[in-house]
Amino acid sequence: MTNKNKVLLGILGAAAAGVAIGLLIAPEKGKDIRKKIKQTAGDWADTVSHLFHRGERELENVKDKARSAKSAAEDKVNRIKESLS
Repeated sequence: MTNKNKVLLGILGAAAAGVAIGLLIAPEKGKDIRKKIKQTAGDWADTVSHLFHRGERELENVKDKARSAKSAAEDKVNRIKESLS
């Protein structure tokens, strides 16, 4: 895991904790607070899921580019070998 990912996860975790604490100390009925916590948790889960799927797509793009670069390098090496023979 890169430092950038660690920082992002840390920020998301801290924000989630802040939201939860803010909801728990709010002067509202317990039923309303639990409803808000459930909704907020659902929203966070959706956001994290979206980020995860986006990361998967980006990883596939990087893999495709790496495969293309490898193939191009292999072709170039083979052409050089043929020209030296």
